[in-house]
Amino acid sequence: MSPAWRIGVDSRRCIGTSICAGTAPEHFRLVDGLSAPLADVVAPAEVILDAADSCPVEAITVRDATDDRLIAPQE
Repeated sequence: MSPAWRIGVDSRRCIGTSICAGTAPEHFRLVDGLSAPLADVVAPAEVILDAADSCPVEAITVRDATDDRLIAPQE
């Protein structure tokens, strides 16, 4: 597992369901009705993957901070 992940939220796709903030409140919050990561680069945590995989519009991406490989959502 990579030592660091980069979290991204596509604000054009986000519809503000707050599932991510409810699933991983230590990593996501809503700002003006849209999801925003609390930090761009984080230590790996299963709850981040859960949040990305739970997003109904796949607005959240989790990438390896070293090689930019897509980790979530699962394809």
